Amino acid sequence: MKKNLKYLSYVIQHRFWVGYYCFKERLIWRGIFHDLSKFLPDEWIAYANYFYGKDAEEHWKRRREGKGYYKPYNTGDQKFDFCWLLHQKRNDHHWQWWVLPEDDGGLFALPMKKRAIIEMICDWRGAGRAQGYKDNTPEWYAKNKKHQKMHHLTRQFLENKLINIYGMDAMKNALTPVLDDDNFDKEEL
Repeated sequence: MKKNLKYLSYVIQHRFWVGYYCFKERLIWRGIFHDLSKFLPDEWIAYANYFYGKDAEEHWKRRREGKGYYKPYNTGDQKFDFCWLLHQKRNDHHWQWWVLPEDDGGLFALPMKKRAIIEMICDWRGAGRAQGYKDNTPEWYAKNKKHQKMHHLTRQFLENKLINIYGMDAMKNALTPVLDDDNFDKEEL
């Protein structure tokens, strides 16, 4: 029961902060409905067990890999990995929602809708705040960018929006090009 109350506290804080940032961006409905799927039993149980169950401390340590990189897949917990997949595919503010697996094993990224990109930024900001950090989105993005498969138009809009929010100085470490993106036309450089 204790893990469920801890998880409920986190989800409420997270939704509050995401709502706060969404409202500032005039995304009222997205702020209100953000991450409601986390209350579904197939997400709730796995999340509560993973983050607040008996092995939670080990999961947090492994998940961050000591480098600040958020690794939400192949965690060693199949129930959590499946729940994370469900969450991504239910919520279009996750960049993974827009990635199609190809028959040859590759991945193809579609351009995200602007509202979804802005909610994604609000989600990143809200997650950090709910975990007790200051708004560290520029640093977090710099560490995680290379692991995010995005269409080049998505990345361009995302980074322009981040510059608009934080300024160029705060974003300078995160703005190095990602040239390994298969959907990015290197000839455009």
